[in-house]
Amino acid sequence: MKRPLSALVLVCALVSASAALAAGTITFPSSDGLQITADLYAPHVDKATPVIVLFHQAGWSRGEYREIAPWLNRMGYNCLAVDQRSGHEVNDVPNATAARAEKAGKGTTYLDARRDMIAALKYARAKLTTGKVIAWGSSYSAGLVLEIAGSHPGLCDGVLAFSPGEYFAKLGKAGDWVARAAGKITVPVFITSARSERENWQPIYAAVKAPKASYVPNTKGNHGSRALWAKFDDSDGYRQAVAGFLIRYLGGHEPQ
Repeated sequence: MKRPLSALVLVCALVSASAALAAGTITFPSSDGLQITADLYAPHVDKATPVIVLFHQAGWSRGEYREIAPWLNRMGYNCLAVDQRSGHEVNDVPNATAARAEKAGKGTTYLDARRDMIAALKYARAKLTTGKVIAWGSSYSAGLVLEIAGSHPGLCDGVLAFSPGEYFAKLGKAGDWVARAAGKITVPVFITSARSERENWQPIYAAVKAPKASYVPNTKGNHGSRALWAKFDDSDGYRQAVAGFLIRYLGGHEPQ
């Protein structure tokens, strides 16, 4: 039996729309007008699909998540991998936001990037989902997602922090700036790191009163979100811990 032409056109249009959402580079403004570049990995068309906003570590870019974001897609999440203005390049992906900031003569410290992270979370809440918005940070941005979650209640519905620490004393913040904010977090929190970094975040983790989970590998492990890259022999342990946290608290499912 032949399908009506109109039905075939509709099917093709839906397939095309889904493909367009699957991956693409977008821009949106930070609070000072600087355009932020981000990669949108959004194969799920349901507007209630939770969105994980992914922030990179020092010196890097949104390219940190080229392998991780598709894995999170398979768990039922859409993802937004963001270039903060403090960074450079990784996995052959240059940091476009940092390049714009440098050209405009704007600051590019870790704390300068904080406004970009807040803008990205607000953008995800307003434009990308009617469901949960989850903040995910790596290294310096891991410290910042914890601080932001505590100081901006309602901005995110969960936090994952890979190798966080009190990295901001040289920028004028108190040595317990992140820990004090972490004590105000009301959403589920997950923290992990390389094995040797555990002491860096233990005071922060202890301050969290909300539901929380942590993972420390028996192996050496790796710094930041790259711990999940498949090229590392111990990445499965990290992935299992992350998946367990997401499934328990934030509506995910086993990767498909």
